[in-house]
Amino acid sequence: MTLYNQADANIRKTWLLMSVFFVLVIALGWLLSRYFDSPVILYLAVMVSIFSTFGSYWWSDKMVLAMTRAKPIQEQDNRALFHIVENLCISAGLPLPKIYIMPEAQPNAFATGRDARHAAVVVTSGLLAKLNKTELEGVIAHELSHIKNRDALLQTIVVVLAGIVAILSDFFLRMSYFGNVSNRNDNENSRANIIFFLLTLLAALLAPLAATLIKLAISRKREFLADASGVLLTRYPEGLASALEKIALDAAPMRSASPSTAHLFISSPFKQKSSTNWFLRLFLTHPPVQERIKALRDLQVG
Repeated sequence: MTLYNQADANIRKTWLLMSVFFVLVIALGWLLSRYFDSPVILYLAVMVSIFSTFGSYWWSDKMVLAMTRAKPIQEQDNRALFHIVENLCISAGLPLPKIYIMPEAQPNAFATGRDARHAAVVVTSGLLAKLNKTELEGVIAHELSHIKNRDALLQTIVVVLAGIVAILSDFFLRMSYFGNVSNRNDNENSRANIIFFLLTLLAALLAPLAATLIKLAISRKREFLADASGVLLTRYPEGLASALEKIALDAAPMRSASPSTAHLFISSPFKQKSSTNWFLRLFLTHPPVQERIKALRDLQVG
């Protein structure tokens, strides 16, 4: 498989997952609207989700940077790092993003921002200390690929959809708890209504879990795509492969890591272990490192 086929395959898989996500939201909204005989439920959930995520769309990068204690630097603070980012941005056709350093011993990095003109690349001090130049170039190219591929925007869309699912599910469960469902109409005790109620209740319970799994799956697919896209910039898969090996083997903890930001990093700051168990793999924020390294070394850059 060539590098370009790898990227195309990951794009197709990502959009397939997004389509499944849309179907999940529509199906749950239809069930709740049908059961309560009110389409307003779905409309209200959409409005609340969009409103609650509007602020995060515009200021999510600032919130993440504050949460991770990242500090902005200027060119004179680390000329070597600036030159690597600048050269790769020229190759990628991207404007120079803001550059931050996290005071963490663990080697890691992430990118944030809603688009290329409002982007930031963040690296830990441990990454700068423990990687050589070609490995650092591989990591930076990976993060710039996240920016160029509009992954931040994609993740915002996923958050909106997950929010809709959570709101719809919580609404139905609260209504059921307070007994509103049982008084809906005089035919509640009919067999058809009971079956429909149980199906809707099951959907409300399982939908948030399904939404989370799809969100994590999309995150994992985006990592594969960024790996492949990053190699397009450096033309040297071994640089990123070697960097991922060092990052995976490093035992240093990350003090400012949190579950809400873990999926942003090039490798999970919680040092997720690879698993052959298909069920456990569903809850990983990142693909297993060995799979990513193998895919990189199988690429034909030619």
